[in-house]
Amino acid sequence: MNPAAYLEMANTESAHWWFAARRDILNHLIGKFGLPASARILEAGSGTGGNLAMLAAHGEVSAIEMDEVACRIASENTGGRFDLRRGCFPDDIPFKGETFDLIGMFDVLEHVEQDVETLRALRGLLAPGGRMLITVPAYQWMWSAHDVFLHHKRRYTAKSLRKALADAGLRVERVSYFNMWLLPLAMLARLKDRMTPGARSPGSAVPSAFVNRVLFSIFRSERHLLDGFALPAGVSLLAVARCDHA
Repeated sequence: MNPAAYLEMANTESAHWWFAARRDILNHLIGKFGLPASARILEAGSGTGGNLAMLAAHGEVSAIEMDEVACRIASENTGGRFDLRRGCFPDDIPFKGETFDLIGMFDVLEHVEQDVETLRALRGLLAPGGRMLITVPAYQWMWSAHDVFLHHKRRYTAKSLRKALADAGLRVERVSYFNMWLLPLAMLARLKDRMTPGARSPGSAVPSAFVNRVLFSIFRSERHLLDGFALPAGVSLLAVARCDHA
């Protein structure tokens, strides 16, 4: 990922509506998994650590991150509470010989050239019956300068994400789009970018308090819809997959 993006993330992910609402949605979904109190949880691609405290409410948390600066920021921001290890997907993944009840990969897979191989390697770290929870950006036609800034390799559809998970030997439990309510706004923003020569991603600056609160509330409201429905469209996708191997 662009080094500037890590610094931007560190400065905004605690307050920015998108990070905060996504955290609440993930927290809600994980709470439905019925994990044991002793659950081991791995975040694959933890960035600057904004999800670690949320995950710690559900079990013992470890993390993998490729970028040295992001690792240092995450450790500083979380007071060294978590086992953070440097690694690279798919060939240099630490925690060999260990297993986890849940592996989270939150808007990371799109950064990895070898996505199926990475999912297959992470599958080897799942305990029998363990789950993988993944989020990725949706729709290649939504590609923008922001994807370039973040060094994305691709965006996904429900079909392509299901195929990647199945090809990695995972049993797909569910796939759903999310951030559905704000999809029309995102489409307008992409159209504006394309009509502006030399448009460059504005990044993830936190908007005014009022706008930030409104967007947070709209996005976060989807968490209960996701309990019982696969949403038909959205800016992002989420997937839950299981490992049934002994």
